[in-house]
Amino acid sequence: MSKTRTSKARLQSAAFRRTRSDHSKELAEDYVELIADLIDERGSARGTDVALRLGVANATVVKMLKRLQDMELVTQEPYRPITLTGEGWLLAETGRKKHQIVERFLLALGVGEETARIDSEGIEHHVSDETLRAMGRFLARQIS
Repeated sequence: MSKTRTSKARLQSAAFRRTRSDHSKELAEDYVELIADLIDERGSARGTDVALRLGVANATVVKMLKRLQDMELVTQEPYRPITLTGEGWLLAETGRKKHQIVERFLLALGVGEETARIDSEGIEHHVSDETLRAMGRFLARQIS
């Protein structure tokens, strides 16, 4: 195999590995961000609230909450609200910041408000720190 083809294959492989890794984290990030939003809005988050917001069955949420507990991102006792751990809050805040930068960037490009909000929800999980910093610099120049 030529050097160029080997290099291209390596780059493609790295991109696919990163995408798979991003996908595995995406659901956990969405859940903790939503739980944080519910706590901020209502003072507490319950599984039924999460299911309603995500449009999924309660059983799906129960399963994911167990996974989040295993990851030490949430704590929950039967018939009690969901609580984020320190690590859970940190992940939620990081997700919120990423979401905000991506959404503001899309708006600055002229994307409509509703589309920017929806698209940023998916992009935030896959954007690299380097790209996020570049978006932030771009936005800072727009304000100046």
